[in-house]
Amino acid sequence: MTPDSTSLKPEPLKQVVIRFAGDSGDGMQLTGDRFTDVSAAFGNDLQTLPNYPAEIRAPAGTVNGVSSFQVQISDHDILTPGDLPTVLVAMNPAALKANIGELAPGGTLLVNADAFEERNLEKAGYQASPLEDGSLSAFRVIQVPMTSMTLEATRELGVKPRDAERSKNFFALGLLSWLYTRPVEPTIAWIEKQFAKRELVLGANLAAFKAGYNFGDTAELWEHPYEIAPASLAPGTYRQITGNLATAYGFVAAGYLSKLPVTYASYPITPASDVLHELSKHKNFGVRTLQCEDEISAAGVAIGAAFAGHLAVTGTSGPGVDLKSEAMGLAVMVELPMVVLDVQRGGPSTGLPTKTEQADLMLAMYGRHGEAPMPIVAAATPSDCFDAAIEASRIALKYRTPVLLLTDGYLANGAEPWLLPDVESLPEISVEFQTEPNHGDDYWPYLRDPETLARPWALPGTPGLMHRVGGIEKQDGTGNVNYDPVNHETMMHLRQAKVAGIAADIAPVEVDDPDGAELLVLGWGSTWGVAQQAVRQARAAGHKVAHAHLRHLNPFPANLGEVLARYPKVLVPEMNLGQLSRLVRAEYLVDAKSLTKVQGLPFRASEIENAILEMI
Repeated sequence: MTPDSTSLKPEPLKQVVIRFAGDSGDGMQLTGDRFTDVSAAFGNDLQTLPNYPAEIRAPAGTVNGVSSFQVQISDHDILTPGDLPTVLVAMNPAALKANIGELAPGGTLLVNADAFEERNLEKAGYQASPLEDGSLSAFRVIQVPMTSMTLEATRELGVKPRDAERSKNFFALGLLSWLYTRPVEPTIAWIEKQFAKRELVLGANLAAFKAGYNFGDTAELWEHPYEIAPASLAPGTYRQITGNLATAYGFVAAGYLSKLPVTYASYPITPASDVLHELSKHKNFGVRTLQCEDEISAAGVAIGAAFAGHLAVTGTSGPGVDLKSEAMGLAVMVELPMVVLDVQRGGPSTGLPTKTEQADLMLAMYGRHGEAPMPIVAAATPSDCFDAAIEASRIALKYRTPVLLLTDGYLANGAEPWLLPDVESLPEISVEFQTEPNHGDDYWPYLRDPETLARPWALPGTPGLMHRVGGIEKQDGTGNVNYDPVNHETMMHLRQAKVAGIAADIAPVEVDDPDGAELLVLGWGSTWGVAQQAVRQARAAGHKVAHAHLRHLNPFPANLGEVLARYPKVLVPEMNLGQLSRLVRAEYLVDAKSLTKVQGLPFRASEIENAILEMI
């Protein structure tokens, strides 16, 4: 049997949630990504949840070194990667121990039986093999000797056994590809392209993949394979995309739409580094990237690029925002357009570098000395990172202000189908530079637009438009250094009014409330999918629940106060200890209740649904 067909008729499924888990060297992220990519090409809707170990080099075979990748694929619209996996692929005992508590009752457990030897069991903390002691009786357990079968499949290729063993993840991928009727041609083509310059590795991976597929077809461990039909999605061209990739594409598009070169200055930091890596590939679009020596210099480079007339961006995670705070205050003072990307992660300090969190909202709102207001934009889904990057750039350019763009580790690494936009439908965000004196024969760099309160933008070297920038307070209009108390207060109010005025230029918050509910679920950032799914589940059970989601967090949409006043009960789920809840309680005097989670993992829809039911 070759990986082209199957002798058994597949059983249709609506959706499945699969989690691949193994040691951080077992290639689980690659396996999950390939399975996801093929499913996206097949036309399924999907959501993913990669989960990386927090320790860079945890001892092999230990629970702390387990890496996992969860994906939900379906034949209909879905919003989350699934609460609990229904299928768990465990490549060793540590992967089993770290994940078995989350496998849905009655779910399928597919294990690499070769790895369950005494030494690996001890590393994982097992006194006896869970495959033999009856502790897994609640699940359907399928034992497959993946390692030995991979070695057998690659034996004639001349690959060293240790190198051949590394291909066992492709055996698992082949087996799952048969089990869920995934097309094999895209995976084979990817292997041939990816490893074209490493003949033995290519051969080993290809042999392992085909062996896994053929094993599924001939071993008679299942009555039949399964098939998840393509989802009914809006017409157009789709591709799988992660949040970091969408963010990078958003900045490329913003440069095109603004007709400005893009400068991205960054210092490597998890989980934001992929944005720098991706943008470095797009010099043909006028993108300039610079890996700086530290976070402070990256922010300084971005300010310099803004002064020079570029769309300036600096990207980091929470610890980097801490270090950039003084430079961000300088950007507020000089009133130049700049975007600060914060891919939030678990904190404080080094915290949980590979885990997700939403705990930087107060940092974004107030994390600078003095009164230094900055607009805040937050993405809701991996693909929405594209639009959020354009929106942050639009506001920065139009209002001559630094803007904070918030994503997080879940959005950054998670993936979903993305409908490629019609470029002509994207907003036109070009700006005009000042080229002539604007106050008689003089140039006043702080003579403001009466509508936006933005100051003019003059490129250095423009004849007659010489002006100074710096961190010392400016005189309104002239831009001269000025220590006058009244002028200082005037400038404070002007900078605040400029940011507050953006509320008139953003969409009002939309409320999903078909039934006249008394409870509103209010979210921001990456809680959108799980909150909406929880609301759907509560409605399916006969309850009336409304849902609203915020993209703009400073300023809030102009109608937010009116929306909140309509609901006697407000629930705010967020991956922090209640930061948005605190802000809306203070601003609008509503009794907003917090639902908090700071475990380095996103909410499950069931967790929010339970909180909804308790409040109802």
